[in-house]
Amino acid sequence: MLPNEPAELVRVDGHFKELGLDIGDYQNANAVADLLMEHPKLMQRPVVVRGNRAVIARPSELVEELL
Repeated sequence: MLPNEPAELVRVDGHFKELGLDIGDYQNANAVADLLMEHPKLMQRPVVVRGNRAVIARPSELVEELL
């Protein structure tokens, strides 16, 4: 539903770095899903869904694409 690459769902922040992770290891959907199941705090939020489309709403103006 998202037009983004799977890695864009991962929040690369201080917590990500504390875990010693490398974003290069999370370039496919399965790796991203496994990571987010183990560390849900690393998911970019909010994800807004309308019909069969979705956006990562950062910045919030991206929600306008769905309206």
